[in-house]
Amino acid sequence: MAGGYPCSACFPMQNQTKIPQSAFRLPKSPEHSAKKFVELFNMERHTYNTGIIGNCAFLAHINKNTNVDWLCWPRFDSTFIFGGLLDSKKGGAFSILPLEDYTSHQYYLENTNVLITEITAKSGSSYRITDFAPRYFEHQRYYKPLMLIRKIEPLEGTPQIVVKCEPVSDYGNTKLHVNRGSNHIQFLGGDENMRLTTNIPISYVFDEQPFVLNDSRYLVLTYGEPLEAPLISTAERFLRETIQYWRTWIKHSSIATYYQPFVIRSALALKIHQFEDTGAIIAASTTSLPESPGSGRNWDYRYCWLRDTYYVITALNHIGHFEEMEKYFGYVADISFNEKDRYQPLYGVTGNKILTEDILTELEGYMGNQPVRVGNQAYEHIQNDIYGQVMISLLPLYTDHRFIFSERKDSIRWIDFLLNKIERTIDEKDAGIWEFRNMADIHCYSNLFQWAGASAAEKMARTIDNQKLVKKALSLKKRAAKHIESCYDPVRKVYTNAAGGTNLDASTLQLIMMNYLDPASERAKNHLNALEKELRTPNGLFYRYLYKDDFGKPKTTFLICAFWYVEALASVGRIEDAQHEFANLLQYSNHLLLFSEDVDENDGSQWGNFPQAYSHVGLMNAAYRIAMKLDRPVFL
Repeated sequence: MAGGYPCSACFPMQNQTKIPQSAFRLPKSPEHSAKKFVELFNMERHTYNTGIIGNCAFLAHINKNTNVDWLCWPRFDSTFIFGGLLDSKKGGAFSILPLEDYTSHQYYLENTNVLITEITAKSGSSYRITDFAPRYFEHQRYYKPLMLIRKIEPLEGTPQIVVKCEPVSDYGNTKLHVNRGSNHIQFLGGDENMRLTTNIPISYVFDEQPFVLNDSRYLVLTYGEPLEAPLISTAERFLRETIQYWRTWIKHSSIATYYQPFVIRSALALKIHQFEDTGAIIAASTTSLPESPGSGRNWDYRYCWLRDTYYVITALNHIGHFEEMEKYFGYVADISFNEKDRYQPLYGVTGNKILTEDILTELEGYMGNQPVRVGNQAYEHIQNDIYGQVMISLLPLYTDHRFIFSERKDSIRWIDFLLNKIERTIDEKDAGIWEFRNMADIHCYSNLFQWAGASAAEKMARTIDNQKLVKKALSLKKRAAKHIESCYDPVRKVYTNAAGGTNLDASTLQLIMMNYLDPASERAKNHLNALEKELRTPNGLFYRYLYKDDFGKPKTTFLICAFWYVEALASVGRIEDAQHEFANLLQYSNHLLLFSEDVDENDGSQWGNFPQAYSHVGLMNAAYRIAMKLDRPVFL
């Protein structure tokens, strides 16, 4: 691990001793027992001790120690206002702590993104903090201000607490000027002014002076537009409306009973990763949380990966949320109209193309892990699976009659536009799904999605009865299939990562789920057997690949690949194996059922950006596939 110290805003890692294999086996018990097992397992490994709140305009990470560890304003990809996750000194702080040692218990209000942190001091006194980002429907639109509300309530005894609020700007390089008002503190010097409005005596907050908590107190931090309304009644109304919004949203979701609490939490997490203003869905709200300690694989994930469109659309479709799908369609359409040549793998939340990668050498990094990156060089990469991903995302417009005809009125132009992009790139080498920086190949995965995109185009063309487009799509399917077959190793009975290659890659599991290979065929079953033999760990995790890339061999497993493995098992008819593997993966969440990108196979530790939206998408899609295979409501 680079550096030997955790940031003060994060709980320290536990000693990472190797856990016996028996610890990785979930008991066959009800879902509440599975959640209890997660809590016990988390005591033995490194997990991220934060929960997230958000309102589709911003996301904040609240640590179990009450600190706001991460908050970027005014957008997901803006500078952090609180960044203790990456630097304990320059990251600012927003904490509500007792004067003595304490224990912490953190949980969500059921079926919401409202987070509760309960603090119990050594003396026995205790208090509760309710953190939320207001979101509700009003005046025929969603109200989602850049506003963080923290409600503090005494529970037992007379707790003495200290409130510290010290936001920063420009990634910690700008210390803000602080002005004291009669009932607020104003922070000046950033791109916009911020204001903390409270019914705590201003002197106590300004001087970070301890005081006795004997009644409910409120802290409302705003960016730009301040709160100009009665504090207590407004905060309480916002809380009621926000709780009601999230619970209604879940009630309107189509979620099977199979491990339903985990799917509900994943759906709620995915929802607040959508930047509603444009429809973009980001991979994660954080940057530079390392894939493994000291690896240098520290990336900025606060962007929208167009090449993951298919998985996101599939997850949203499974839970029946068309509003989010339509907004995402709109985001993709806006990019498409502005891209005359080729798509980038990723874009900013407003569709901005230039995502220059800079290294912030002045920040210490998560637990001392450097570099800290802002921006992502992958926007320069060539990844040719994107065109198929976008084409597939349009398919529901033609196959789902809940979309009306007028929503596909430009059909011929759209289909031809994307088929032309597939045609121009189908024979190119590219960086592949894993964004290799100095390696290019004819990748099996890239051609699979070109094949799938052409298949989707064929269906759409038949729906609108355009034989010219049908013929073009069939021709491209054949060309893509030829490239895919050039990756087949007949001796090992497996598809390799690239044409003429020998390396195996978890992304080729998608050959089964995308029905390129008939899931009932021996070829599909042999392919799956070969992949699990090489890439599956004894603990049920899955590596992306085991060959060297630009940074050496990967040291941690990739969680979405393990969920793909579950889907592949279900697809080929190994339902019991799929159920077992799915249940086993649930232990790798943190205390709030939130999942990271990467997991260490030796001790189950969480690594990589957190929470990772695509890990939650993987869970949702795997649970849905198993539930559909079982064809009945299922409890453990």
